[in-house]
Amino acid sequence: MKGIILAGGTGSRLYPVTLITNKHLLPIYDRPMVTYAIEALVQAGVEEMMVVTGGTHAGEFLRLLGNGHAWGIDRLSYAYQEKAGGIAEALGLAERFAGGDSVCVFLADNIVERGIAASVRAFEASPEGARIVLSPVSEPEHLRHLGVPELSDGRVVRIVEKPEVPPSSYAVTGIYFYDSSVFEIIKTLVPSARGELEITDVNNAYVEAGRMAYDVLEGYWGDAGESIDAYYAVNDFVRRHGANQLG
Repeated sequence: MKGIILAGGTGSRLYPVTLITNKHLLPIYDRPMVTYAIEALVQAGVEEMMVVTGGTHAGEFLRLLGNGHAWGIDRLSYAYQEKAGGIAEALGLAERFAGGDSVCVFLADNIVERGIAASVRAFEASPEGARIVLSPVSEPEHLRHLGVPELSDGRVVRIVEKPEVPPSSYAVTGIYFYDSSVFEIIKTLVPSARGELEITDVNNAYVEAGRMAYDVLEGYWGDAGESIDAYYAVNDFVRRHGANQLG
């Protein structure tokens, strides 16, 4: 399995701090945000990765990460997304890097308390199709701003983006597992109303084919790019409790 860290986008929800840097290079407690995604993947045994980024600050990732060896990465590649075309488009840039292998896609503004080793092992044991990682969210108002799965008998029935009436109390985190067919699915997508290729459409394609599984995270999950308030909430949690804890 290869890791694909998505660290592009404009960071508009964190303006004006993202006028001077990529949001994934902002600090979470004592180190840059993107390094938490790297740590989670390395701890789970994923040592070959690609960072997909874009914008005017893309070169700073090379300055920070270099060849990746200092961060536990065996082989590190980079891809450049020329414009904000959506998460699915960014993932599509990694097709040649994936080389037919399964992938773990990690949005670099996602921070987890307990790591993802269990989900990596589960997907490696059954590597066909896709697997999403869910996190319980108790506030319906928060769920209305997220992707939310409808669940039935242990299956994902559909995923609804920003639902007015959330069909469950779980959010789809920015951690996804796909077999190699994901790149063919991406090629069939059409841009959404906002002109982007949506990762929810990718996930629903797997759902409709009956090839989607899921895990529920233990412990804390935070999206540090969701808003400036969320960014500081994630910082506070990591300062107090840490992240990517083993055991």
